[in-house]
Amino acid sequence: MTVVQASPEARLRDVTFELDRREVFPQLVGDHRDFLIVSGLAGASKDVAALTSDGPNAFTMAGAMGAAVSMGLGLALAQPDRPVLVVTGEGELLMNVGALATVAVMDPGNLAIVCIDNGHYGETGYQRTHTSFCTDLDVIATGSGIRRTVVVEDESNLAEGAAALRDLSCSSFVLLRVKETEPAAARRNLHAHECRTRFRQLLNS
Repeated sequence: MTVVQASPEARLRDVTFELDRREVFPQLVGDHRDFLIVSGLAGASKDVAALTSDGPNAFTMAGAMGAAVSMGLGLALAQPDRPVLVVTGEGELLMNVGALATVAVMDPGNLAIVCIDNGHYGETGYQRTHTSFCTDLDVIATGSGIRRTVVVEDESNLAEGAAALRDLSCSSFVLLRVKETEPAAARRNLHAHECRTRFRQLLNS
């Protein structure tokens, strides 16, 4: 049997997504004060900082690529009475995609994950990620066993995605597919110890 290996370029997705992350992400999340938020790097952290005005309920990470989902899971287990929202990008999630399997096994109802997928690494030079080619993180989340997953790639299922974030019956995963636009312009505190302190103060209040 002869197997012909297709080039990566031949496997590029021939799909154009219409949503602008700067417009749709705030609509998806709604009132950010409903959540304790852990965000990943690059665009995800800017989206969260813009939404929350870099507020104390958001822990926006720097220099820990791939850790957002694991940190959010630990927070949700430690704070079972408080909804936790993880916001990450697809490039970061691909570095620790096995965390989705652990989320599925533990299944805390107060944990929701939003993965903002624009098909590019925003932190390292805008190279294409695997999702630009053939990788589907929604399929991976479903296959991992996460019971509620929603793909939001146009406005028709935005309400379903928003409802999933507030469904406390099980962990949820929302894949937000957006076009190749810049994230929200936002300044955030990059001093990790200060972010940690204010976040702890909120937890203890």
